[in-house]
Amino acid sequence: MVATAVTASLFPVISPSPDSSAEGNKHAGGPTNLGGFKSRHTSSRGLKVKANAQAPPKINGAAVATSVETCKHDDVLPSPSPRTFINQLPDWSMLLAAITTIFLAAEKQWMMLDWKPRRPDMLIDPFAIGKIVQDGMVFRQNFSIRSYEIGADRTASIETVMNHLQESALNHVKTAGLLGDGFGSTPEMFKKNLIWVVTRMQVAVDRYPTWGDVVQVDTWVSASGKNGMRRDWLLRDCNTGEILTRASSVWVMMNKLTRRLSKIPSEVREEIGSYFVNSAPIIEEDNRKLTKLDDNTADYIRTSLSPRWNDLDVNQHVNNSAPQSILESHELSSMTLEYRRECGRDSVLQSLTSVSGVDVGNLAYSGHVECKHLLRLEDGAEIVRGRTEWRPKPVNNIGIVNQVPLND
Repeated sequence: MVATAVTASLFPVISPSPDSSAEGNKHAGGPTNLGGFKSRHTSSRGLKVKANAQAPPKINGAAVATSVETCKHDDVLPSPSPRTFINQLPDWSMLLAAITTIFLAAEKQWMMLDWKPRRPDMLIDPFAIGKIVQDGMVFRQNFSIRSYEIGADRTASIETVMNHLQESALNHVKTAGLLGDGFGSTPEMFKKNLIWVVTRMQVAVDRYPTWGDVVQVDTWVSASGKNGMRRDWLLRDCNTGEILTRASSVWVMMNKLTRRLSKIPSEVREEIGSYFVNSAPIIEEDNRKLTKLDDNTADYIRTSLSPRWNDLDVNQHVNNSAPQSILESHELSSMTLEYRRECGRDSVLQSLTSVSGVDVGNLAYSGHVECKHLLRLEDGAEIVRGRTEWRPKPVNNIGIVNQVPLND
């Protein structure tokens, strides 16, 4: 009744007059149908009301109908009220629940945007590709050491370090606006079908980073002779500034179609010349001659080696193939590589290694180890000569190599 009164006050409905109701019942000849529900017919023996009944009470000057008056014309009921705007509104409880859900989701998003890291080293943007520093001469990029980039001793592998060197070099070219449609080639190089190939690489590792470390890589380029380019790298611990790795390399141009070395065209020199830094190599060049190995001088020989598909880059030659560790108790401290020719997917290789200064049968108990390497094709054509130096792995949380610490 209260709801009906409120509805009537907001949306007044004109009630039919008694005469019209009586006339409607007269023509209908029966009880009124209320939307499919039949009204209860009142007989002539129904409740009788005296004519001199008490006047209806008043509240604040307005008359209020009594229950007796309501039943007075029970046999003459009005037709059902038409559907109004209020009757067609949706369920308010469902609407309120939806609004609450939206506000809770928005509040959660604001909390995530207002999140502050607890450690300063977590401020590193993992999606940044680096930036140009030192008056546009040096490119700098940070790398976070991932869990899948470490080995059993919980340190990054030499493969991870080499990948960081390559990635920062390519991003340097890209950030400087010199990246054409080729893999590290400038627009003029792309027009002339030229690509970069490395002829010499020298790396010195002071310490390998561990999982969660952030490595800062600085790289720059310089001229190397008349037709070469030198690229240097300096890797530091981003938090402490400790130098981790130094690397230097020499690059020349090769025609992608003829696979022959090429001079640097004047158009390309104009593109890259302004980025050359007049500085000495970051590593003192190792001028010791890399001697050639053969079947008689090599201590270890592996044959029928084939490059894997993931060893190839977009120029279809082997790039940064992961070196095989000669000892599980040693780690690579430095290496010098001289590339003689490229290696493709269909190449079948032979690897020759000689160990200097130690007993080959007791390598696990040796100190520093030096090795000489030769990678060649089956027909004897040389691909790369190399020299590597190894040092004992430092004591770490694993303890003895290849053993899991157990509680006594």
